[in-house]
Amino acid sequence: MTRLWLVRHGRAAAGWNVDPDPDLDEVGHEQAARVADRLAIEAGRVDILTSPLVRCRSTASAIATRIGVEPMVCQQVAEIPSPAGIAMADRMEWLRAAMMGTWSELGTQYVNYRDGVVRFLQQCTTDVIVVTHFVAINAVIGAITGNDHLMVSRLDNCSVTILERNDDGSLVLIAGGDEADTVIR
Repeated sequence: MTRLWLVRHGRAAAGWNVDPDPDLDEVGHEQAARVADRLAIEAGRVDILTSPLVRCRSTASAIATRIGVEPMVCQQVAEIPSPAGIAMADRMEWLRAAMMGTWSELGTQYVNYRDGVVRFLQQCTTDVIVVTHFVAINAVIGAITGNDHLMVSRLDNCSVTILERNDDGSLVLIAGGDEADTVIR
């Protein structure tokens, strides 16, 4: 079996409606350092895949420095795309409304996003740390548990969700990440 550690990035320095690609704030960097210490013990020297967005790359960098590997940027674990043409200021409200509903209600583009994240992880054949986003991890948890809602778990920043990939490619949820009353920023 293959073990996958899905890490939600540390706290961002700006909201989704202010900056399309913010780095981590001071708390986020501290969270990344703590999760790096945890994963150095728990996962050891394994590959690291990361979303291309800066907050994920910064979180992955902290882990990579601690375990001594170079992260690989993967578009397949990127953030959920906002609708084409939506104004930056309106992105937050769109996301909050979307998270109250289901993938099916959002339509084919978003079902394809969810299914793409799941398929990508099903293809991982070696133990790996994946630094990604709240919605992406929720998409995977929902797919594994048969829950069509966008938000299945209120994952905290730098929470670690653990999966196993069976030889047939199926994913099994081993441990959900820590939850908090996360503010979507």
